[in-house]
Amino acid sequence: MIDILKAKNEFKKYIKQYDIEDKKIKLKIGHMERVSNNSKKLAKSLNLEEEDIKLAQLIGLLHDIGRFEQAKRYNTFVDKDSINHGELGVKILFESNLIRKFIEDTNYDKIIEKSILNHNKSMNDIEEKDLSKRELLHTKIIRDADKTDIIYILTFDDKKAIWEKEDLSNDIISDEIYREFIECKKINYKERKTSADILVSHFAYVYDFNFIQGLENIKENNYLEKLYSRFKFKDKQTQKRYKEIYKISNQYIEEYINQKMK
Repeated sequence: MIDILKAKNEFKKYIKQYDIEDKKIKLKIGHMERVSNNSKKLAKSLNLEEEDIKLAQLIGLLHDIGRFEQAKRYNTFVDKDSINHGELGVKILFESNLIRKFIEDTNYDKIIEKSILNHNKSMNDIEEKDLSKRELLHTKIIRDADKTDIIYILTFDDKKAIWEKEDLSNDIISDEIYREFIECKKINYKERKTSADILVSHFAYVYDFNFIQGLENIKENNYLEKLYSRFKFKDKQTQKRYKEIYKISNQYIEEYINQKMK
């Protein structure tokens, strides 16, 4: 049995050990609550059984639990400069059996563990052969629900909490990151050198959705346009690259949705 209300209450208890007025902590609290709701909606739209809808909701609530310790220890959300927050989240939940505070039934442990462990990887980096059909389904749900809310957050929330600096105008989009976006349709996070590179990797999220619902949400709410308009760059080449990245992202969404609707 999955008791979502109990899990939400335990989540509120868990975060009390952190400074909830800290912008990074506050950002993640709201994010996790919305991702939980996104996961519920997506699972419902996929016509899943009530058990899997609640499971998706629970995974959404817990998927970023490693972020709080990451912010506390390293004061950053950049994994390459600190620690893999998915791996840390699994360690926090399962090594000390904290998971039992959120759900008593052990039957879902592997699905929860695999989903959290893989939620911040690209689909190209996930070993699908090592996942059961149900583990893969929930991995895909949490990844889409997570990215949908991240893109929403990017359109308005605190720049320093997200990109590590308030002003990106002097940044450049590096050659390798631009090439990866254009040619590979994915970003190697280890290659990111600037905050502008991190911004490009956020636009690249559009390439990595599993279900049409997330991209439809982005299109309907004009999230890419809102994100694009937040930044102006002084470097001429970066201005040009940024405009092209925005154009290609929109074209991809249009083509993807049109193809799926046929």
